[in-house]
Amino acid sequence: MKTILDLITDELEQAFEEAGYDKELAKVTLSNRPDLCEYQCNGAMAGAKKYHKAPIMIANDVVEKLSLNNSIKEAEAVNPGFINLRTNPEFVAHFLNLMSGDKKLGVEEEKTPKNIIIDYGGPNVAKPLHVGHLRSAIIGESLKRINRFMGNHVTGDIHLGDWGYQMGLIITEIKKRQPELPYFDDEYTGEYPEEAPFTIGDLEEIYPTASAYAKEHEEYRDAALQATFELQNGKRGYRALWNHIMNVSVNDLKKNYSNLNVEFDLWKGEADAQKYIPDMVERLKAEGYAHLDEGALVVDVKEDADTKEVPPCMILKSDGAALYDTTDLATLVEREELFRPDEVIYVVDKRQELHFVQVFRCAKKTGIVREETKLSFLGFGTMNGKDGKPFKTREGGIMRLEHLIADITGKMYEKITDNRTVSDEEAEATAKVVGLAAIKYGDLSNQASKDYVFDIDRFISFEGNTGPYILYTIVRIKSILAKYEQAGNTIDDTKILAARSESEKALMLEACRFNSMMETVYEELAPHKICAYVYELANAFNRFYHETKILAEEDAQKQKSYIGMLKLTRDILNTCIDLLGFEAPERM
Repeated sequence: MKTILDLITDELEQAFEEAGYDKELAKVTLSNRPDLCEYQCNGAMAGAKKYHKAPIMIANDVVEKLSLNNSIKEAEAVNPGFINLRTNPEFVAHFLNLMSGDKKLGVEEEKTPKNIIIDYGGPNVAKPLHVGHLRSAIIGESLKRINRFMGNHVTGDIHLGDWGYQMGLIITEIKKRQPELPYFDDEYTGEYPEEAPFTIGDLEEIYPTASAYAKEHEEYRDAALQATFELQNGKRGYRALWNHIMNVSVNDLKKNYSNLNVEFDLWKGEADAQKYIPDMVERLKAEGYAHLDEGALVVDVKEDADTKEVPPCMILKSDGAALYDTTDLATLVEREELFRPDEVIYVVDKRQELHFVQVFRCAKKTGIVREETKLSFLGFGTMNGKDGKPFKTREGGIMRLEHLIADITGKMYEKITDNRTVSDEEAEATAKVVGLAAIKYGDLSNQASKDYVFDIDRFISFEGNTGPYILYTIVRIKSILAKYEQAGNTIDDTKILAARSESEKALMLEACRFNSMMETVYEELAPHKICAYVYELANAFNRFYHETKILAEEDAQKQKSYIGMLKLTRDILNTCIDLLGFEAPERM
């Protein structure tokens, strides 16, 4: 289904051509002066030089040729050459009825669906999730949903940090505390225990203890490095212990991500890529891509057009050890072999941009991925406290994600129980839903690449540009529709009629923008533009609601039209918040 902008542009193009001008000038945009008009075309300004005419003359010529009986009701040429447009209310109503009857509310899916992998999450196992993991999870989940909504096949991969020195540290510390365990007995040939000799709570204490101790004791650090080497080379007891670490950690991660309403299709990690590294390294050497530089194996990725220094992509260190570059390249080898993706999107901290520039260039240069495979880097900024510094606990430590969620849910519970009488069970359930909306909307309403201030008090407010305000609007619409049905009516046979008031027309025009907004969001990987849209739509609805007697309307056809508009607004808002990764409660 075409966007309303496209339909209006079609008419402008015809008018430009009939007036003797290039139809490419007929670009229509939303008005930047909504007090004067709804849409505008500035093409006459661009055509002045080409046609050696004053812009106002071109604008007048075009307006004379415009037919005012389809999408456009009023057109006016305004100095120095703007064309101001107002839409035909009947056309707008017809457009909205087409939207209502479409399962995607007028959004056209990809004609040739793409196979996309989104790499987001990226936590290290054996460590608790903290606020630093929030943005990757929230943004990545939204991008996954947006791409699926547009018809693509999307695979979300958490890409765990599950290999390397941290594992050697944990194994060494467990050996120090429980040397009698069979995992450390080289003579042991039996089956290892099914149950891990530690809990997630133990692991979360073991790793920082081991890390701090290794920094002060060289022999301990050497033991951890040796344990890492032996694990990676297949030592049986260490592999069994590693499996325990993975099972305990992943079960805990799944619980925590579930509380964020974030789901991954793949729970792969750096360990999965290890088997691809030897053949990859040999091929890069054999085909002349990799060379030695001060003992390290590297691939040059600098390009002539670079304005900044781009160092070589390091494949192996001088001691033969693999690095993040190696693992990420091997992961692309694996993804190409298993999935042959058309695109891989990485949702990571923007400070890792150089690393991914090197990896992407190396992957393309060496044929690790096909030339047509798109590799996209979506770097996000930091989540800061009110002091402008990275978000911390009151004690100055890094806040655990589950504690942040609990804090916000608790504050929402207080708000809900203070303002109305509800059962504790309902208040707790509602607080969880609304609290999650506050967190996700608070994050996603900011452009991903920008740093932002995580202001809990503002995010949980029921007023202003917040998640709770959007949910409150949806719940208000649900309540009106429920009352309409309780009176013996049905909301399924409604037809939207032409607007009869300014607030109704404004709501309709905002609803019409949905499919064009989604096109932009999809092209730009920009969930924050969904937030901006739902805020404007919610505002438009609330103005209409306060000015209109919906359930008290005596004209049945008029009331049905109102209900049809409410139903469509509800569906758009619900679709949008689902794409953002949260949902609305039944009551608030």
